Formats: sequence, structure tokens, C-alpha cells
Amino acid sequence: MKRYVACVLLAGLLAATGSAQQKKRVAVLNFEYAAVQSQVAALFGTNIDVGKGVADLLVDRLVRGGAFSVIERKAIDKIMAEQNFSNSDRADASSAAKIGRLLGVQAIVIGSITQFGRDDKKVSVGGGAFGGVAGRYGLGGVGKKESKAAVNLTARLVNTDTGEIIAVASGKGESSRSGAMLGGGGGSYGGGGGGAIDMSSSNFADTILGEAVSKAVDQMSKELQQGASNLPTVAVTIDGVVADATGGTLIVNVGSKAGLKVGDTLQVRRLVREVKDPDTGKVLRRVEDTLGSLVITELDESSAVGKYSGTAPAKVGDKVRNQ
Repeated sequence: MKRYVACVLLAGLLAATGSAQQKKRVAVLNFEYAAVQSQVAALFGTNIDVGKGVADLLVDRLVRGGAFSVIERKAIDKIMAEQNFSNSDRADASSAAKIGRLLGVQAIVIGSITQFGRDDKKVSVGGGAFGGVAGRYGLGGVGKKESKAAVNLTARLVNTDTGEIIAVASGKGESSRSGAMLGGGGGSYGGGGGGAIDMSSSNFADTILGEAVSKAVDQMSKELQQGASNLPTVAVTIDGVVADATGGTLIVNVGSKAGLKVGDTLQVRRLVREVKDPDTGKVLRRVEDTLGSLVITELDESSAVGKYSGTAPAKVGDKVRNQ
């Protein structure tokens, strides 16, 4: 009986490990929101990047869902700045695929916000300074006892190798309250100027607009996770050499083009000797020592930088491998 239980536990552990290894690595770009920019400006008194807020919420939902391994948002911002990608590239599949290849991900999520704010077209939304009482989400509900918010989102999952759209998703969220402003109680958003909104904050989430956004993102996240199976599982083999060794920082001659990703850990090895066939002189085997490990911190298509730790200092020419 004990042996049976041990076998069951081991099988469960192996299944969990296999599932983790099969997670598809993706990145989420800020959502494009040109279609609702005028409504956003009316709601908040200035242009706010609601596309970033939606993307941040989607990342949170995808991580919690477990179907994907989602890349850190800072890495995306860095690539976008280095490659001089504009906001207009957010919804372009070919541009997104290029960004994804630089990040070393299998797929990238691009999307658009097609509705954001009031669903009652008969009520005009007044202007107001962003910050004070008039800066509440929905600008005080414009004196209407029944307030309703509606948000519509669309997204595409793009294979970074082929540029093919392998899954589409949408999300629609609505929320209404009787006698409430569009933003609900405590819906003020202090401060002015551009930038983005922290849609994960309770201050925003408790508003009816926040509730509508959350519902839309939840629905879209579930549909995207269903599309995870459309991505092929690819076994990546990394085999490169150290090109520069300065203290604990190494530069290697492999990058995102080879499938390397920020956060990956490589083994650093050194050739000890070669075993050759006495008759032909052909190398039969290369004997190597493992010196330590390298954690990748940044990369481009053909090189990567990482933090090294090991039993001996690394040097130029040492091998780096992921297995």
C-alpha cells in the first residue's frame, strides 16, 4: 500500500513538472485605444493610457490562469524603446511578431479597446478639470440616477515564428448602479497629467467602470488561455560560448534568435580534454567540467548578458548550454 501511494505521488509530481515545462511563453503588449481616446479624455480630463492598464490586468489574469508563462513587462518596455516602436505598432501583427522574437517568446498578445465608458448615448459627458470633484470617473455621473459603464475588448494571439494569428478573443463587461456616478463612491483619481491608470488598485476596481473593465478582461483571458493549445511545443537547445567575462557579468554569443529568454539559467562549462579515435583522429568525446551557472538578465537577437556564479572564474571561450 505504501509503495502504491508513493508511486501515485511520484506520478503526480512528474505530471506537474511536465505541465510546467509545457507552458507557452508569451508577452502582452499595451492595448491600442485610438477608437476610444476622445471618450477617455472626456472621462478623465486628459489623455490616459488605458491600454497599458488593460494589459497589466490581462497579465495578472494570464499568470493566475497558469496556461502561459508571461514575460516581465519591463522587458517589453525596454525592447519597445530600443527598437523605436510606436503606439501604432501595438495592434500590428507583423510588428508584434518581431517584438516577440526579440523577447524570445513563442507568442505575443495584441489587442484593442473598442468601447470604454458610458453605454448611454443620450447623456452628454461634460468636461472638467482632472483631479478634483469633476475629475471623478464619469465626471459626477452628470446628474443621472442610473449610471452604466460598458467596456469592449478584442485581442489576438500571434505566433512569433510565423506571424500567424492563432487565436482571437474578446471581452465585454458592463456594470450599473442606481443613484451612483460612473465612477461610484470614492471614484476620484487624484493628480492630473498623462500616463496610465493603476487599474489593479481598489480605488479604480470599486468603481462601476472598474467593474466593467474587470469583467471584460476576465472573459478575454479565458478565451486566450483556451488558445494556448494552438501553439506548438518547441524544445530549445542553447549552445554558445562566453564572448566577454568581466567579474560576475558574462556576455555570450547567443540571444533571442536562438530561443534564449530573460530569466533563463545556463550552465557554464570548460573543455578539459578531447578523446580521439587512435586510428582516424576523429574526436569521439569532449570532456567538460561544469564551472557554474549564468542567469540571463538582458539580450538581443544575437547576444545576451547574465550574472555568473560558480566555483571558478569564467573566461572567454567557455561553453554555455541549457542542458
